[in-house]
Amino acid sequence: MKSDLYVQFKGNNVDTKSLLEMAKEIWKSDGNRVKDLNNVELYYKPEEGRCYYVFNGEGSDDSFFEI
Repeated sequence: MKSDLYVQFKGNNVDTKSLLEMAKEIWKSDGNRVKDLNNVELYYKPEEGRCYYVFNGEGSDDSFFEI
């Protein structure tokens, strides 16, 4: 079964797969290897236009990217 999840808010449409890809790019840009990424938690806050992330159980208030 194939499924897609989109979040729509105030005229914006966000593909959750794209959010995951953006988070993986941040992980890699920090010098990490994708195979070392065991768990990703994403918290998309459309009212802020931000997606907060937690990599392998570690995150902070500064762990976000703009959408």
